[in-house]
Amino acid sequence: MMTYTEVFETGPVATNGYMIANATAGTAVVIDCPHQSVELMLEAAQTYNVRITDILLTHTHWDHTADCAALVRLTGAKVWVHPLDVYRLTDPMAHTIWPLPFTIDPVTPDELLQDGSTIQVAGIALEVRHTPGHSEGSVCFVDHDVCQVYVGDTLFNGSIGRTDLPGGDFDQLAHSIRTQLYTLPPDYVANPGHGLFTVIGDEMQSNPFVQAGVAL
Repeated sequence: MMTYTEVFETGPVATNGYMIANATAGTAVVIDCPHQSVELMLEAAQTYNVRITDILLTHTHWDHTADCAALVRLTGAKVWVHPLDVYRLTDPMAHTIWPLPFTIDPVTPDELLQDGSTIQVAGIALEVRHTPGHSEGSVCFVDHDVCQVYVGDTLFNGSIGRTDLPGGDFDQLAHSIRTQLYTLPPDYVANPGHGLFTVIGDEMQSNPFVQAGVAL
């Protein structure tokens, strides 16, 4: 299987959206849909000659879902989300925290994600790990075939996701990171919702907020 991964940093708070293109199958999966990312994702899909079949959401804060409805309309892709985060997806403008200069259309998910399951999307196997703490239904997607994990806003390069927003909880986030991410092999690359990628082993040793050696 020949796959290509593209990252798109867009929107007012520089949010990362990802597309994994399976050139062998002619399909692609998108992970998060930031504001103003749709055109870039469609251009990339055309470049790789693939059809976007699935949209996976690491969580439903507005900066990760703003273009989800538009991408669904243009591609017919299925939307996957954890059940605890559905409420922000179906009524996004009620949960933006602060006023936005644009409107986010609601989306009804097609599939609900379950912790510990492995889903097949665009011919790619991804393990789902529930990592609450940044939001109630935050999840990470692990691609064991290429040693990559898409961590949303759970973990950053040298930092962690905010826990001061509604649905956030620092103790819960720290527990999620230690039990769901730091249990991955240390060479796995973590692709975050903001900023540059990092490596699980590096964060285990040096992350100033959550280190592996601290008692749960």
